[in-house]
Amino acid sequence: MGLVLEAGVRAIQDSGFRKDDIDGVITRGPQLNYSAILADRLGLLPRHYVCDVGLSGSSSASMILNAVAAINAGFCTSVLGMNGSMGGEEGGGGEGGGPDAGHSGWVHDLSAPFGSGGAPIGYSLLARRHMHEYGTTSEQFGAIAVACRKHATLNPNASFRTPITLEDHQNSRMIAEPFRLLDCCPPTIGAGAVIIASTERARDLPNQPVYVLGLGHCNTHSEAQYAPNMTTVAMREAAQRAYEMADLGPRDVDFANVYDCFTYAALVTLEDYGFCKKGEGGSFVEGGRIELGGELPLNTGGGLLSQGHASGFLHITETATQLRGAAGERQVADAKVGIVSGQCGTLGVNACLLLGNEPG
Repeated sequence: MGLVLEAGVRAIQDSGFRKDDIDGVITRGPQLNYSAILADRLGLLPRHYVCDVGLSGSSSASMILNAVAAINAGFCTSVLGMNGSMGGEEGGGGEGGGPDAGHSGWVHDLSAPFGSGGAPIGYSLLARRHMHEYGTTSEQFGAIAVACRKHATLNPNASFRTPITLEDHQNSRMIAEPFRLLDCCPPTIGAGAVIIASTERARDLPNQPVYVLGLGHCNTHSEAQYAPNMTTVAMREAAQRAYEMADLGPRDVDFANVYDCFTYAALVTLEDYGFCKKGEGGSFVEGGRIELGGELPLNTGGGLLSQGHASGFLHITETATQLRGAAGERQVADAKVGIVSGQCGTLGVNACLLLGNEPG
């Protein structure tokens, strides 16, 4: 709670709002009514809108969708969104939590008896299918891990800043075939926060705002065994909706911060977000194309793989930092539009955000 509260305080201070201006709070937490509890701790009075979002790794990006909807519906005028992860504590960190990530019943009854007890196993089934259909290789997964770590070395707020090579990736121990240790995001403790307000209100604030250009959400399944298609999942429709709302396409995006609980999750997101054709994700991530200075810098702060989990919230704050031109050594040149993803349900639930440094 301390980290989440600290993130909330920093977001309020950065925005230039007074505490009394915040009339909505949205979060995801380890107990009921967590948004109301955090509001009390921060001394806020969000009389018109409090909401807890329970969508695991999709919750951070989904908060932005919910906040925009609440503002447009007239429920509130400015919403503080906060989220974090609690490392290895049971139920606290989504993919970073315990074997059942806080669930009960169906995991113990329907999954664990068949050997599926934990996120690496569920995601590995999808990754193996992609390898089978398209010839994707472990080395191509490794290219994502290497790029994320390279970017993390330039981020003073990253948990893992020691550079790694593709050889390091290939020599790391197997977790759930084809995932090696460096294909998996580590459990970390962290939090992030942002404030969503109307464009009219944001124009009067002292710091440069970042604009929500497009939003998309899609649900295709709850777990891998229920997926209608194991290699084309919720990302495609979520991205299409966001592109249509923003009147933009993949070619307009300068960088991507996509949910990378495992390297394969990032790879298939790049495909279904339209940056390459289906099945070409493996070749797309090779040759430095997703590194800073490349065609599409990926997870510029280090991502879940190297910066920290925080249920994907740091993808949002990193995108805002890039669009403000405040990323220092890791700044993407001339960054104007960034895309963000959050996902859960073993790629079955996806939220897509298109953010820009100018109004749409």
